[in-house]
Amino acid sequence: MSRTVYVNGSFLPEEDARISVFDRGFLFADGVYEVSTVLEGRLIENEAHLARLQRSMNELEMTSPASAKEIVAIQEELIKRNGLIEGALYLQVTRGAADRDFAFPDKAIPSLVMFTQAKNLINNPAAERGLAVISVEDIRWQRRDIKTVGLLAPTLAKQAAIAAGADEAWLYEDGFVTEGSSNNAHIITKDGTLVTRNLGNEILHGITRRSVLQLAQEADIKVEERPFTLAEAKAAAEAFITSATTFVLPVISLDGTSIGSGKPGPLTQRLRQLYIKQALAS
Repeated sequence: MSRTVYVNGSFLPEEDARISVFDRGFLFADGVYEVSTVLEGRLIENEAHLARLQRSMNELEMTSPASAKEIVAIQEELIKRNGLIEGALYLQVTRGAADRDFAFPDKAIPSLVMFTQAKNLINNPAAERGLAVISVEDIRWQRRDIKTVGLLAPTLAKQAAIAAGADEAWLYEDGFVTEGSSNNAHIITKDGTLVTRNLGNEILHGITRRSVLQLAQEADIKVEERPFTLAEAKAAAEAFITSATTFVLPVISLDGTSIGSGKPGPLTQRLRQLYIKQALAS
């Protein structure tokens, strides 16, 4: 039985879904997206994801195809129709369909697409074994704070990791880590300080990142928001990533160098459990 997806006003079987060949998301990657977590059939931190979606659209002078209230209603109906208990809901907005021209079209109607993905998020095996990470030069554009669908550079980084027998790639500029291919990067120093890149145009302003930093401060874990080097990461006591569909996952090696004990660290595991507890209680 196929999934039901949502495309521009209609709920359809996935095999019947269609988008115009003139859609600017297809032609120019002129679109933005969000991924919201679903646990126990409920959207997690969805309000923050929709606020970030609106910010991304504003930065690109893109008109929203629906109000936040209307989007939530569609999301909830899609979850219901697919019987999704645990996984993710992907939402994409593009500037719409128009004859190919680099300049923004005057009258294009924005496109709105959504689909669900069933995933085992809480009992993710990677939480127990940890992730092997390689470093890859960050070749992306300079507005990474906008969550656009232009994902070729991080796709190449992720593929490079897989080709190297690793799980993930951390991107770097001038020796400093920016973020992962699809997540935010964090380390814990030997004195127990959580260090993560400060917000700016260089990284995505992660929703899960924000929540985890709040949980860390509430747990009396010192937090520093600043760039850190690849060398600092290799010398750290622990490291981890955060994202909507991974929550908190431990990083146990970088470029073949073990981080800390080479096993998931205690603070990382604690933060993962704190985040899951908070998410299930929300």
